[in-house]
Amino acid sequence: MGYGLGSDGQPYQAGAIGMVGTLINVGMILAGSCAGISVGSRFPERIREIVLQGLGLLTLLVGMQMALQTKNILIVLGAVLMGGITGEVLRIQDGLEGLGAFFQKKLAGKSPSGHGTHFAEGFVTASLVFCIGPMAILGSIQDGLSGDYRLLAIKSILDGFASIAFSASLGWGVSLSVVSVFLYQGGITLFAELFSRILTDSMIVEMTAAGGLIIVGIGLKLLSVKEIRLASFLPALVVAPALVALIPTFKSFFD
Repeated sequence: MGYGLGSDGQPYQAGAIGMVGTLINVGMILAGSCAGISVGSRFPERIREIVLQGLGLLTLLVGMQMALQTKNILIVLGAVLMGGITGEVLRIQDGLEGLGAFFQKKLAGKSPSGHGTHFAEGFVTASLVFCIGPMAILGSIQDGLSGDYRLLAIKSILDGFASIAFSASLGWGVSLSVVSVFLYQGGITLFAELFSRILTDSMIVEMTAAGGLIIVGIGLKLLSVKEIRLASFLPALVVAPALVALIPTFKSFFD
């Protein structure tokens, strides 16, 4: 593990205690979820439905903005196709839905009536939204390398407000997305030095673009346009940077 200067200017051991940003993120999601449940329970179904549709439209916009960052559409195409096939072979969607159902069963009777039916959907949807994107990756690496959690703090505020809206419509399952956020961002933070050496700017751009398409899929699902097994596409986030790394090798065959 390396050493650096934290946001307070004091020496900092990278990877050792660099979980502050992720813990703030988890706390904001939990706080937002509780607020959303409290507010949502007072709304009639038609209001919760319009909130969900508004989220769907906004999610489409965010996803398209991310996807359009690509510099090579063929990389995104290959990442999504190969990632989707890999995800189906590994049954990632079924695993996440099963985990959501497990939590729902364990917490049965603790959730307000009317929210339990969306528990697994809320868990999977919120997990994807909160984990996909450059802020989660770059913020976690920054936190792990130098203890600077400012980027994750900004993400935490955004996630906190988003969790209010999501939980108002999808219920307590949204709060359990903190498990996914903690494992995902925490893992990146702990291995920040390794990821910082591997991931180039172009890799992060194409990873973001592939993630953007998954976010678009979330928007379509929230709008009830199309039911997509979105979690199955998560391997695309690994395939995209791998393809970027392999491009020089492919080009060498034609030189």
